[in-house]
Amino acid sequence: MSGNWVAVACADHVGRGRAEGFMQVCHGKAGPLARIRPGDRVAYYSPTMAMGGKDRLQAFTAIGVVREGEPYQADMGKGFRPFRRDVAWLDGHEASILPLRAALGFISEGPNWGYRLRLGLVPVGERDMHLIAEAMGAHLPG
Repeated sequence: MSGNWVAVACADHVGRGRAEGFMQVCHGKAGPLARIRPGDRVAYYSPTMAMGGKDRLQAFTAIGVVREGEPYQADMGKGFRPFRRDVAWLDGHEASILPLRAALGFISEGPNWGYRLRLGLVPVGERDMHLIAEAMGAHLPG
């Protein structure tokens, strides 16, 4: 059984990972990526366009399937060596989370609806992943 995850990163960072075929979470920590397995599905939620930005995006910006292999470190210079996993990104478009909030099981109601997303990597149910994929116009394999 494949797992389903929502990862959190600004859209700029997601775009780089999508272009280069990888994901990274929680500022490059290895631990969260160790929970993910090949064949798991991951959707990225981007609260903003840029890291630390005040520009609200609040959208799903990428969706894909984790490839075979283990987490590995990449050298981004200046001593920053984040852990990554390779992902086969699917075709799809950005989709706002706002119209989906009431339907998504991992989202709470009320003004603190996005609190769980602060964790940076959240397991989600099969139904939630399908709702996200549908909103993004993406076809989930399997």
